[in-house]
Amino acid sequence: MNSFIKSVIDWMMQKEEELAKECAIPLSEIEQQIQKVQEEKEKLQEQHEQRMAELDDILKRLEKIKNAEVLRCNK
Repeated sequence: MNSFIKSVIDWMMQKEEELAKECAIPLSEIEQQIQKVQEEKEKLQEQHEQRMAELDDILKRLEKIKNAEVLRCNK
């Protein structure tokens, strides 16, 4: 499914490039699209950073559990 969506987006971008070469797309429309993509990128970046922080916390807790288990079980 993702490859289909990517193919459709690629096709649409190609068509928009062709229209832009013919000056058939208003500059304001392109700027709006750029703004939307930048906002989405920032949102995804923030979500990624939050999830990475959560995973780091989980890893730290697991390491503590592992270390406690090693100390207790190797006596």
